[in-house]
Amino acid sequence: MNERVRSLTNKYEEKMLELRRRMHRRPELSNEERETAALVKSVLEEAGVEVRPGVGGNGVVGVLQGDVPGACVALRADMDALPMEEKTGLSWASEVKGVMHACGHDAHTAMLLGAALVLSEMKKELPGTVKFLFQPAEEANPVGGAPAMIQQGALRNPDVDAIFGMHVWPSLVTGTVGTRPGALMGASDRLFLTVRGKGAHGSEPENGVDAIAIAAQLISALQTVVSRNVSPLDAAVVSIGVIKGGDRYNVIADEVVLEGTVRTVDPVTQEKMPGRIEAIVRGVARGMGGDCDMEYVKGYPPLMNDAELAKTAISALKKVVGEDKIVHVEKPALGGEDFSFFTREVPGLFMWLGCRAEGVSKEQTPPLHNNGFLPDEKALSLGVETLVSCALEYLEDRKGA
Repeated sequence: MNERVRSLTNKYEEKMLELRRRMHRRPELSNEERETAALVKSVLEEAGVEVRPGVGGNGVVGVLQGDVPGACVALRADMDALPMEEKTGLSWASEVKGVMHACGHDAHTAMLLGAALVLSEMKKELPGTVKFLFQPAEEANPVGGAPAMIQQGALRNPDVDAIFGMHVWPSLVTGTVGTRPGALMGASDRLFLTVRGKGAHGSEPENGVDAIAIAAQLISALQTVVSRNVSPLDAAVVSIGVIKGGDRYNVIADEVVLEGTVRTVDPVTQEKMPGRIEAIVRGVARGMGGDCDMEYVKGYPPLMNDAELAKTAISALKKVVGEDKIVHVEKPALGGEDFSFFTREVPGLFMWLGCRAEGVSKEQTPPLHNNGFLPDEKALSLGVETLVSCALEYLEDRKGA
């Protein structure tokens, strides 16, 4: 079976790369993925896969029912790009001003199309059903694109029993795949703070309440949320990325707006954060004579990998890459990923696909969300083999269950 998967993957490798480059030239932002969705629909229809377009906006669901009855497994890829100006220098770089596939979603979509092409040729021996979920708006935190697809039935008719997903990962070398049971990626919440003081002339601070001074103290105090409220064995981060305040150099500012992100991996810790943050910011602001309004917006939940599916994936990966190429991830990343919404509905397993070219150091490799990001295309065939093999391994395990 592994040789057949590899042979079919090789057959479609050139087509997959062509599709990836085509999408890379024409990137589309979250909830604008119409051209990409049309391309996905066309490729799936040509492969004889049943297609349901317009699921959750621009989402596309493909259904491939094998000739042998069995369980239903889903494979997912995201399609949207980022609002960044590409600086890779590629001959097939983005043709859309200010938009770029800087997170590898073009690679994800191409790999899932490759998996659909391979599995469509294995329909006669396929022991069950595979659903291909091409998802919009993964970058649209805090809402994301997965919830709308779920609400509109992407996991139903037939009901999905398990789901697998994958992300290109530049810190891992090409040829390796990483995963772990339990938390793999973090919750991604948004924090909005408005500090209120009282304006005064800069030469008379005693007549005002300095919102900028309060904001400075808040930023420092917020770090104690992690250092004194989260176990050292847990992981959490509170980061302020935006600060806006003041109108003139010699005027005490009466208002400062702060925006930030809160990342956690433990759902219990995530639940505690809003209350702890609000208590600290209000206490500091009021203690300095001002006040602070807070808006806390929950975004993507922690991405939790199912332990049994992790065993399934490891078993499949041993046959695809060999045990020495499997990276057993020690600590979860705090980046958010809205695949986590799917894992709240059905058992799920997410993997990191190494895409750093052999011989290139981590320091030389642009990270995700960088205008120079360029995953090694040699990784894509391995991604197809991994997705296909995980699906087949799961369906084989469920035969007769």
